[in-house]
Amino acid sequence: MKDLADQIGYSQKVMEHFMNPHNVGVIENPDGYGKVGNPVCGDIMEIFIRVKDDVIEDIRFRTFGCGSAIATSSMVTDLAKGKTLEEAMKITRDDVATELEGLPPRKMHCSNLAADALHAAIQDYREKQKNG
Repeated sequence: MKDLADQIGYSQKVMEHFMNPHNVGVIENPDGYGKVGNPVCGDIMEIFIRVKDDVIEDIRFRTFGCGSAIATSSMVTDLAKGKTLEEAMKITRDDVATELEGLPPRKMHCSNLAADALHAAIQDYREKQKNG
């Protein structure tokens, strides 16, 4: 696997999250839901969150896309789980890429999507709270 990772330009950590992604799945009736896509590459990410006392208690994702899209989705869910909504909103695309020990430049847009999907799910949750 290391040879393949080197050929593609992925870190070992990206390969781990791609081959064995964390938090895959759907939360039925989530407290917050975010969906983003990149029409250029065709990647689509969905993030589902369950919130308790302003903390992301559970988070799941469903991604249609390349290895980077799957790895960044997996990593962003790991980063956000157990954090307050405010802390999770501060997770940036750079945080995701850094935690994955870098992405090839042509794949950086994938990490943008993961953070955007997380932020969209939190915004959705906040809207639902406001509108009661």
